[in-house]
Amino acid sequence: MIEISDFEDVTRFKLSLEADGKPVYWVAAYLVDGLLIDTGCSHTAGELVRALEGRELRMVVNTHYHEDHVGADRLLKERRGVPIFAHHDSVPLINRVPELRPYQEFVWGYPEPTVAETLGESIETGRYRFDVVETPGHSEGHVALVERAQGWCFSGDIFITERPKVIRADEDAKVLITTMRMLAELPMERLVLFTSMGEIIPEGRRALLACAGYLDGLRAELKRLEAAGLSPVEMRKQVFGEGSTLAALTGGHFSSDNLVSSLLAGPAGG
Repeated sequence: MIEISDFEDVTRFKLSLEADGKPVYWVAAYLVDGLLIDTGCSHTAGELVRALEGRELRMVVNTHYHEDHVGADRLLKERRGVPIFAHHDSVPLINRVPELRPYQEFVWGYPEPTVAETLGESIETGRYRFDVVETPGHSEGHVALVERAQGWCFSGDIFITERPKVIRADEDAKVLITTMRMLAELPMERLVLFTSMGEIIPEGRRALLACAGYLDGLRAELKRLEAAGLSPVEMRKQVFGEGSTLAALTGGHFSSDNLVSSLLAGPAGG
């Protein structure tokens, strides 16, 4: 399933496995001046390649190595002959078969290993210059692409929603707080956020700071409950209620328990 729309000079491709005529989970790729940012999942690789026929495409940048961001890399490299770029920590992970949980295999599928090249400090197209900004917290080798003159920030999986209730087991919520604040403080007249799920947020600076503030407040509340003697499970139940459907579907890989544990674990970045 694919939906295509434009925002300013950016074309957005929203991609998802289809089930009973409905999307299972949206992911996004963005095309701007011959640069494609992320390539969706393997289930939709053919649809994306067909949608790009007749469009200028000179290079691909992956914000990180996860299967829902690199799924069409191999096909685009073979069919269009374009180079694939990623952070040096992501390069070897893109060129290997990942270990996926059953839900990941169902929703996104296994991407084919692809040889990628290491990103420099910036990427230039004919009309635009994108700074490559390291954005830790979600995964190894995660970057955002920032076009300062236009006020565009392609943020990968750093921001999903202003009030997240779950995170992956391998994410660091405290580092995410620092990263979101860093992006919000970039010296640009505006900050339009292009997210991994295809949401485009014109007031991106406000959204980033709202999420960081929410997580800070949540951490303070959890610390208060911890000092009162509550266990992590009791804290999760008091703050979020019973376990989420997402936790059950992902075998706990996405859960509120992960968010509680991450916010309580040591100092930021520790």
